[in-house]
Amino acid sequence: MSETNIQALMNEGATKLKVRSKKARRRLFLQRILFVTIGAIIMGVSLELFLVPNQILDGGITGISIILSHLTGFKLGVFIFILNLPFFYIGYKQIGKTFAITTLYGITIMSITTVLLTPVHVFTDDLLLCTVFGGIILGVGVGIVIRFGGCLDGTEALAILLNKKLPFSVGEIILFVNLFIFTCAGFVFTWKFAMYSVITYFIASKAIDVVVQGLDESKSVWIISNEIDEIGEAIMARLGRGVTYLNGEGAFSGQDKKVIFCVITRLEEAKLKSIVEEFDDHAFIAVGNISEVRGGRFKKKDIH
Repeated sequence: MSETNIQALMNEGATKLKVRSKKARRRLFLQRILFVTIGAIIMGVSLELFLVPNQILDGGITGISIILSHLTGFKLGVFIFILNLPFFYIGYKQIGKTFAITTLYGITIMSITTVLLTPVHVFTDDLLLCTVFGGIILGVGVGIVIRFGGCLDGTEALAILLNKKLPFSVGEIILFVNLFIFTCAGFVFTWKFAMYSVITYFIASKAIDVVVQGLDESKSVWIISNEIDEIGEAIMARLGRGVTYLNGEGAFSGQDKKVIFCVITRLEEAKLKSIVEEFDDHAFIAVGNISEVRGGRFKKKDIH
């Protein structure tokens, strides 16, 4: 084959890769837009059909918007959009263009949803039901948007910026901001509604964790034992999980050690421990939570 033909084949292959890459990026973009739209609409439903009519609020910029909307009589969606604009700019500078654009789109959809749903009658006047179901629905909506690379509240972007200038973590800054907002809510809506708002915020945060991390939580496992080969083979055969052998050295004993590393689901944890105990009931096992697993050969398997 001539050099010209080889070069032509290489160029053709590169072109195909570019086309595939473009298609993949387009598919991922459309997927992101779809789910950000769904998440933003879900959050708007929670605000207008559960929380706001019952004077229960969320934390962050949304909470401030609810307070201002109550005091001025203007539409909630207007305040949510306007107050989040400065944080859209911060997100663009601190996190990136894609995040900022996705966030602006999500906030716009949520603002429009709240405006459209304002005339709709609230689902229930029961404060406990509104607190629980409003918090769950709110958390699901926010969680979907976060999972697909966006955000519906500028507090996180502000916390990331302040974290570089203050001796506090991002989580601590968000907590301080929300404590201030719920304190203000106590004066505006009375303390009973402020306390219901705190419960809603707690429920929503747990729902966000479930959506972002998934119900089928993964776990990383480290195993140190003198029967490492037998344990590794049993894990592969009976759990269907791949294992990685690592070489280590005991700091106290100075002896060479082989270490198993593998990733399992939380449902497989008990089975794995029983497998290890069969071969070595004195084996060292360390188990940790993992929020996300990608690539490799990690797939759901049947437990044998």
